[in-house]
Formats: sequence, structure tokens, C-alpha cells
Amino acid sequence: MTASFPNPSIFTDAITFRPFERQKDEAMLLEWMHKPHVIPYWHLNLSKTAFSRHLDKALSDTHQRLWIGLYEGIPMSYWETYQAKKDIIARFYHPHPSDEGVHLLFGPETHLDRGLAFPFLAAMTDRLFSENPNTEKVMAEPDIRNEKMIHIFYKCGYEPIKPIQLPDKTGLLMACRRDSFKKAVEMYESS
Repeated sequence: MTASFPNPSIFTDAITFRPFERQKDEAMLLEWMHKPHVIPYWHLNLSKTAFSRHLDKALSDTHQRLWIGLYEGIPMSYWETYQAKKDIIARFYHPHPSDEGVHLLFGPETHLDRGLAFPFLAAMTDRLFSENPNTEKVMAEPDIRNEKMIHIFYKCGYEPIKPIQLPDKTGLLMACRRDSFKKAVEMYESS
């Protein structure tokens, strides 16, 4: 299928997530990190050895989980979800103990500009809210230059808090509250 996402419910069976599997996914993720649309925002276009060391650290970090997002069974995105209180972003706001956070990238160019970013972000945001009824907010800090992704976060109910300086970027700290998310989904589904 090469058409845009058809705008039915965001909770379609076409969008799924599975845990990152190193043996299965490392080479694919390294390839994605070398894509021109990924390099400016992730800065992980490393050698295989250096990237493997990066993954060692990411996989041993108990405050985050790594995911592969699939569309119609085809891997097309990478996700990191994390406990905000244990992440660097906790230095920039007062996290609720159950706040979650999300990082993401879309890999293959064939899945870009197809209207998939919103349904994927909404599906992951819903997953994070559904997993823990105490989660008040889902946080993000997209690179301040990534206007396309910031637009998708807005559309999904994320609200800007402030620009923040992180070691690898200037990010826009954003928060999505349950009520904002619900309104965003209702607006999307009624359009």
C-alpha cells in the first residue's frame, strides 16, 4: 500500500509495536541512523562498533524501553519510552512520579510523508496512558529545528513548555495530558 493513511480510527490493527530485539533489529536500526532525514536529529550515524556500544548502554538502562513500530507488519519506526523522573528532562520540569516520555524516528523513506506520524504517535501515547492509570503526562523533547515532528506532537495534544538545552540538541520540552490527548484524538477521528 502506498497511499496516505486513510484517517479511520488511529487504533487500527495496521499499527503495532513490539519490543526491540537486538539480533533482529540492530543492523536495521543502524541503517536508519545513517538516513539523511534521521542524522540531524539523532546524531547516531556511528560505526557499527560505536553504535553497538550505544545500544549496550540503551538496553541496560532500566528506566527506558525500546520498541519497533510496524505498519502492516513492516518495521518502519523506532521508539524509546522512558520514566521521565529518571531522565535528563527531569532537570527542566517537576515530573509526576508516573510521567512517561517518548523518543521516536521513522526509518525508511518509503514511509515518510504518508500521514503515518500522527497515528503512530497517538497509538504510542495511548499505550503509555493505558499501561499506567497514574500517568498524568507523556513528555517529549523534539529537536527545536524539527518543525514537522513538532507539528505532529501539537496535533496529538502535546503542549510546549519551554526550549531546553540538552547535551546533543536544543529541544522543545512538550507535555501531553490525558484530557488534551483525548480531545486531539476526537478531533482527528471526526475530521
